[in-house]
Amino acid sequence: MNGKLIVFEGVEGCGKTTQMQLCFQWLESLNISVVLTREPGGTELGKDLRGLLLSKSANKSISEITEILLYAADRAQHIEEELKPNLAMGKYILCDRYTDSTIAYQGYGRGLDMSLINNLNQIATGGLTSDITIWLDVDVEVGLWRKRGQALDRIEQETMDFHRRVQWGYTELAVSYPSRIVRVDGSASQEVVQQNIQNILQKRLF
Repeated sequence: MNGKLIVFEGVEGCGKTTQMQLCFQWLESLNISVVLTREPGGTELGKDLRGLLLSKSANKSISEITEILLYAADRAQHIEEELKPNLAMGKYILCDRYTDSTIAYQGYGRGLDMSLINNLNQIATGGLTSDITIWLDVDVEVGLWRKRGQALDRIEQETMDFHRRVQWGYTELAVSYPSRIVRVDGSASQEVVQQNIQNILQKRLF
């Protein structure tokens, strides 16, 4: 595959959406063919799965095993329908969340067995990993404060302890995979964060 898979990760409110859009514009200015996508919800099927996973209903709970299976189903469809074809065409893909989210949220956050998570990730991805993962690191309190006044989805409404466990998961992942995951301080200004991301991509990918 000739393209590049660039994944953006982090806790709620870390700034992924803004930074991905700025990165998209920058890559386009370099005449690089680039695609924006996300998990869950990067395909038509994924949009339906995203609605099931993130909608909050007092009358409709989702078990932890059901949750991770739905995420795996979304990922498998996303890879076959979007990631593999675009990578084969040599495109750069900016993806909002990928396998590390499952480890951080369902593994560290929910406490599910890591071997189960790794097996599901392997089945869903067929071994496809990111070329680089940008981890936008912000304090949980800061990220959730940025969400103030917005309607929160099912995951965003989880307890503070849950979000702190997720943050610790990302910290552990960055230590375990230093060649793939690069930490960026997400608490700086949008301009500084974007410049840091561009510097990293120029050094690692160009």
